Amino acid sequence: VISSEKAYQEFGNEIQQAEQVLVQIDQGTAARLPLFRLMVKILAEYDQGENSAFFPWLNSLPRVYYNGVSMTNDCFSCLPPYAGWLASTEKANYDSFVTALRQGYVQLQSVNDDTVTQWAYNVALTRFQEVWSPQRAKLIAPMADMLNHSAEPNCEITFDDMGNCEVTAMYDIQPGTPLTISYGDPTNPTPIFAQFGFLPADCATLFCKAMHLEPYIKELGIEFKDLLIQTETGEIAPKVWDLFLYEILVNNDPGAAEQYYVAVKCNDEATKQQYQDQYFQYTLDSMKQHVYSILSDVDTLTAKAQNYDLSTHPRVPVIVAHNNLVRDTFTMTAALLEQMG
Repeated sequence: VISSEKAYQEFGNEIQQAEQVLVQIDQGTAARLPLFRLMVKILAEYDQGENSAFFPWLNSLPRVYYNGVSMTNDCFSCLPPYAGWLASTEKANYDSFVTALRQGYVQLQSVNDDTVTQWAYNVALTRFQEVWSPQRAKLIAPMADMLNHSAEPNCEITFDDMGNCEVTAMYDIQPGTPLTISYGDPTNPTPIFAQFGFLPADCATLFCKAMHLEPYIKELGIEFKDLLIQTETGEIAPKVWDLFLYEILVNNDPGAAEQYYVAVKCNDEATKQQYQDQYFQYTLDSMKQHVYSILSDVDTLTAKAQNYDLSTHPRVPVIVAHNNLVRDTFTMTAALLEQMG
């Protein structure tokens, strides 16, 4: 098992100095130091070639990835704001990691090879499992990392206090059935898209794409995973309505906004319903404007992506697939909103 904590111990003062540089570059990377340690370990094992005990595993791994780290600015410009933000954030994190490593504190032969460093980052990013006891660490168990994703997994991966990996069936699995785990929150496929470079085939919901309302999202304490639209029906989650109504009240009636804020925080459904009834047409119009704006934008973004040469932009198909999912879902949402008035 490759462990971020063991890597930290193995590289000692070298990695400590590199981490100090990393945090100076971007304080936000402090929360991602376990991932940095995994990347360092993978690069060190890669440098050993066939002499590494992990060579057979490393040699079996994909060399091409389609996630945010592997995308270019052209790719980001073809994604809706939320997906583009997640993907570009991952790329920026990778850039910070590489900048810190190239200061030379950790002796790595391949550190100046962009292809190898990006590959090592992607191996760490897409294959780790996180544990929180006895201390927070990221672990990779070769072979166990080969299990694919499902929104309804049939296996789970755990580690004991000694760091041993256990793969446990969650129920009786029929012969010939693929073994699967969950790669992330199945209600919101976009983070999985940004991290792993694919769209789950069984995703039932996606984020409402209201990134322009992020300040109000934070103010209300709503998580992105609660601001969802059903991919099969286009139905809108109640908290999305809360968010759009709150924006209207803040901009037009601060007193009412304060009362609605309290109602949302206290789960006062009666008060919320009163305001929703009173301002329904305004909220509906705002929602329609948002949905049609997304539909217009996503068609433009998709057309832009399709103009790129696949030989130089091999990630276009997964970008188009993501945009098509957004378009198809929001088309259903638009039809539902029109039925409301």
